[in-house]
Amino acid sequence: MYEADDPRSALSSASANAGPASHGAFGQSTYARYYAEEPQESADRAKSWYTRGQNFVVCYSEVEDGAVFERKGQVDEYVLLIHDPNLSATVEAGGESKEVSGYSITMIPPGDSKVTMHGSGVVVRLITTANEDIAGKVSNPDKYPGDHPHVPAFEAWPMPADGYRIRSYSLDVPDEEGRFGKIFRCTTFMVNVFPEQGARDLSKLSPHHHDDFEQCSLALRGWYMHHLRWPWTANLHDWQEDEHEKCAAPSVCVIPPRVIHTSAPSDPQANVLVDIFSPPREDFSDMQGWVLNADDYPRK
Repeated sequence: MYEADDPRSALSSASANAGPASHGAFGQSTYARYYAEEPQESADRAKSWYTRGQNFVVCYSEVEDGAVFERKGQVDEYVLLIHDPNLSATVEAGGESKEVSGYSITMIPPGDSKVTMHGSGVVVRLITTANEDIAGKVSNPDKYPGDHPHVPAFEAWPMPADGYRIRSYSLDVPDEEGRFGKIFRCTTFMVNVFPEQGARDLSKLSPHHHDDFEQCSLALRGWYMHHLRWPWTANLHDWQEDEHEKCAAPSVCVIPPRVIHTSAPSDPQANVLVDIFSPPREDFSDMQGWVLNADDYPRK
């Protein structure tokens, strides 16, 4: 369903057949509009919203200078995304301390860690649902009464040969023809940060589906129309109406597996979207040159 000039048309999964669907739920979508919702947590110098998928929690925070985020006994590696170039942080973990600049993505080791923010703005942390304290804060627990019927049990990817440590990468990477966004991965997440763009040509949308993983789309700027079409099975009770949801920034859309979807950036001036997957996608990892930090994190 991709246009011929869309880099994703070359993916091994682009024309995959999902096969027969089992009777029962396909799961539910989530639309979290942080601009219209109260934060789940208001602490000194930070307001935070928490939204989950099957394997992950998006922790979106508006911070003031000096805000601190500490993790005690973090189960696995997590991600710190600072899209704002005017914000920075000091990250302490695994016996080391590192100054992290704005417009960057940082992988933080499991165990105890501390992030101290410098400046006021927005910071995003991505943490797996294996961390029960974080999973317990989410606004949408009702969407996950049990394991998703089409998402395999979470399995982390191999750790780097030199072990866990603080690894930070600039997002200031030039666009390259044939590469899809700016993709980074670690053992628990794959994150694709799209360049700022204007409104999308509505004659060139890209409806597609994923057989066995969710997609989380985090809007950081502008507004998006998320279009979702649910599969039909022989069981009429599985059928659902199409969804066409307008979400301004900041917001999150979580799309279940097997649901046909496409998202249209719609502000005429500036739209910024971040796609989040947990664990990393194998098809994106198969594409030579797409994962910008592939040398640091072994392929599953």
